[in-house]
Amino acid sequence: METVSAATTVWTRDAVKGEKRDLWTAMKRGFRCRCPRCGEGKMFRAFLKTADDCSACGLDFSPHRADDLPAYLVIVVVGHIVVPAVLWIETNYSPAVWLQLAVYLPLTFIMSLMLLQPVKGAVVGFQWALRMHGFDENAPSDIPPV
Repeated sequence: METVSAATTVWTRDAVKGEKRDLWTAMKRGFRCRCPRCGEGKMFRAFLKTADDCSACGLDFSPHRADDLPAYLVIVVVGHIVVPAVLWIETNYSPAVWLQLAVYLPLTFIMSLMLLQPVKGAVVGFQWALRMHGFDENAPSDIPPV
């Protein structure tokens, strides 16, 4: 009976060679719609279309995979702000339905549009800081890209 013990390589954040990436700084820069690496270049070329690369430092934004996460996060945040306000106003003042619709629908729509781009920028900054998807230039070659 033979036992085979192959040396396993354990990935740790400290073992990665290259630049140190601070998670909160990258997310704050992304929330301001700026490059998570330098904080100077613009992250978006259109409302929700990321630029191909940073105009200041040249960071490639194409590997990001934000997908639907920003929309889900915006729904959660706006819902947690609007729903308690609606319930409080309804139980204390009972305004007419037409007045509620005239206020709550535009308020929800405007808040969602205002938060969508910054939240997507924060998600891209999060992915860059944690070296997710193609943002890790030191990734092992035996791991296929997503």
